Amino acid sequence: MKIELPNRKKIHRAWAMYDWANSVYSLVITSTIFPVYYNSVTKGTDGSDLVDFFGWKVINTVLYSYSISFSFLVIAILSPLLSGIADASGKKLSFMKLFAYLGSAACAGLFFFEGDNLEFGIICSILASIGYAGSIVFYNAYLPEIAEEYEYDFLSARGFALGYAGSVILLVFNLLLIQFPEAFGVPEGSFAPRFSFLITGLWWAGFSQITFRNLPKNPFKKNIESKLLMKGYHEIRTVFSQVKTIPVIKRFLLAFFFYSMGVQTVMYLAASFGDKELGLPGDQLILTILIIQLVAIAGSYLFAYISKISGNKVSLMILVFIWIGICGAAYYVYTVYEFYALAFVVGLVMGGIQSLSRSTFSKLIPGETTDHASFFSFYDVTEKLAIVFGTFSYGVIEQLTGSMRNSALSLGVFFVVGLGFLVLVTIPKKSFSATTT
Repeated sequence: MKIELPNRKKIHRAWAMYDWANSVYSLVITSTIFPVYYNSVTKGTDGSDLVDFFGWKVINTVLYSYSISFSFLVIAILSPLLSGIADASGKKLSFMKLFAYLGSAACAGLFFFEGDNLEFGIICSILASIGYAGSIVFYNAYLPEIAEEYEYDFLSARGFALGYAGSVILLVFNLLLIQFPEAFGVPEGSFAPRFSFLITGLWWAGFSQITFRNLPKNPFKKNIESKLLMKGYHEIRTVFSQVKTIPVIKRFLLAFFFYSMGVQTVMYLAASFGDKELGLPGDQLILTILIIQLVAIAGSYLFAYISKISGNKVSLMILVFIWIGICGAAYYVYTVYEFYALAFVVGLVMGGIQSLSRSTFSKLIPGETTDHASFFSFYDVTEKLAIVFGTFSYGVIEQLTGSMRNSALSLGVFFVVGLGFLVLVTIPKKSFSATTT
């Protein structure tokens, strides 16, 4: 069910700007500066990478993998119920704000993280991850409400492209701050990277205001103020009953689960791989991530165009095939130039598979429903559980074998299984009805 939009283009721009606002978390905190900073401050003076976390002795990178897994497990548990409450009460935007402010505040809190307060740093990084993942559920749910089906692929790509561009701009600024602290009047040492975490939180909260001011607050005029918990539970049960009657959604979510295990794990742990397996310095690692982000802008639009010509299924299958090749190639990467080349390919397919997955699921949601947050909660829970299992298995394999190369190679299995389920998916040309079998 669509709503009437008197300022359609303005709302589309405002929606896409949330990618610009929150993607700085993904790049600065998840992929580049924070992992490098974390590895440096948690490494012992004797070169040991064992840390003490509340009395538990564990490898620093394994702890980081587990913290990511835990944060997404939390949001996977909370998301369906909160989405049901949001749909029942018309408070989708309120929940989106709540998680966005939680995440941005936690990013800013990392300013106080130094080597002697590991527990505080891990807790802040977990809360930032929960805030990011939680807000995305409600953000994605707006797509089928504010756009027509033929607009999904390119509007989704536009959001991801803005996210990649905005995050690169802030990353470059933060890198200049770290490399030339005296030019910015800040002390040398750990202050500059910690200050970059504070700036990231402020950027996220600040640019979110464009989105929050312009998205429709309660488009379907729902106004339930009491018994929200029970109403939310009822809402999500109703949607779950609908999902069970639509085979194409179930097959797509299975495919999405398995290939997302690979995609998301690469995104979260690529910098750690380059640091530990190749011994690349921080500046080369961050250059690699910049390559990925810039190429991903083109990748988002390229595969939206391919989808327009060949359909979403063909585009997604091409993407998954390339990802399988990436996992195999990662095992044999030993030089910085090989790592750069692989990063280029990763960037090309990362933007495409993220934007197309979101727009494809939007096309599968029943056209007459108003419960978009509840439907998208299944999509987002699938993605979060994929991150949990992907990052956890990556950490376990590293711990058992002592090599991240084996972990990277194992990700290819997830893509192969995902491809198998994707073959069974038939993308309809029109939004599915809840009675479709």
